[in-house]
Amino acid sequence: MLRLEHIGPIAHLVIDRADRRNAFDMEMWRAFPSLLDAVMARPGVRLMIVRAARAGVFCAGADIHELLANKDDARWRAANQAAINQVQHDLARFALPTVAFVEGDCIGGGCGIAMACDIRIATADARFGITPAKLGLVYPLHDVKLLIDLVGPGQAKRLLYTGALISADEACAIGLVEEVADSPAALAAQIAAASPDSVREIKRLVRRVLDGQVADDDATRRIFGEAFSGPDFREGTTAFVEKRTPEFGA
Repeated sequence: MLRLEHIGPIAHLVIDRADRRNAFDMEMWRAFPSLLDAVMARPGVRLMIVRAARAGVFCAGADIHELLANKDDARWRAANQAAINQVQHDLARFALPTVAFVEGDCIGGGCGIAMACDIRIATADARFGITPAKLGLVYPLHDVKLLIDLVGPGQAKRLLYTGALISADEACAIGLVEEVADSPAALAAQIAAASPDSVREIKRLVRRVLDGQVADDDATRRIFGEAFSGPDFREGTTAFVEKRTPEFGA
């Protein structure tokens, strides 16, 4: 139901459960972290794209049938919550850049997965919604913060309070989506061509800011300074002077 595909320097984490509109069950939540580990273990990977196996639906969220079947089992509910929280935490802090490519509906927990990625690209027919208020449920705090970081508190409240579905264009206008396009290929190629060391360290700095850091400390000053002695700096500046495209190592 989840699998990895590799195309050159790009890893694709593929959601493939079309019979349930790619809804996540416990097995899928638990499998996700090991797939992230597998991506990191593969040499030469520059970024990861999270996408559905087929157009039409990215992810309909959590498997409601499974939730209903286990609603009275406190141990199962706790384990399910822990599995979801781990995926969202690990994906939001994954070392490599991540892109969610959303074709079709992206609802509830599926929207959470997309928000935990660094960048979201949606096709024109994509729809987004965060629907716990329609089900008598509550969205996880971590994912509420992801939403607020992207769209601000006012828009976040509107989406959470109403559970309304919005179009890709509206999602782009409020900051939930970065680009409406038919494919993530152009963006992925640009990221893959950049310095992998720079991108990884910049991602770590962005996470520090999102987690509340507002001033440099010894660690961030060291990250900035050490870049000048790295091979990517030598290659990037040499390529600039020689008026050619840089060729960065893995």
